[in-house]
Amino acid sequence: MAITESRETVIDASFDEIMEVLFDLESLTEWSSAHQKVEILERDDDGRPKRSKQVVKIVGVSDEQVLDYSVHDDGVSWTLVSSKQQRAQDGRYTLTPDGDQTRVTFELTVDPTVPLPGFVVKKGAKGLMETATDGLRKRVLEVKSKG
Repeated sequence: MAITESRETVIDASFDEIMEVLFDLESLTEWSSAHQKVEILERDDDGRPKRSKQVVKIVGVSDEQVLDYSVHDDGVSWTLVSSKQQRAQDGRYTLTPDGDQTRVTFELTVDPTVPLPGFVVKKGAKGLMETATDGLRKRVLEVKSKG
């Protein structure tokens, strides 16, 4: 059964500063505890990730997945190409500039191949949502302060 979650946060950074972090997939292992390894398999004409292979571990379940990325005027999304633990995955970051800040909406739908107990799903989803929003905010502000 597919699981869908969404979460919003506001980051004191510009659209471009946030997109720069989102496109830096190789750094995911530094700020997302779920990401064990990330490899870019293909880039678009602008050098942005088009396909990646990732090894992730969430609530004790390891998975190797290949994702395809699409860039939008208001953010970035991805779709699962292959996985050992999931039938489907669709994720999207939507960024809405608001003065000196940017409202970030993260949406994720995952369809695991193995039925998982509800408490495991909730724990995994909570951790993913926190990393995808609070972890992203922390990383963006860290990169911005060095920049």
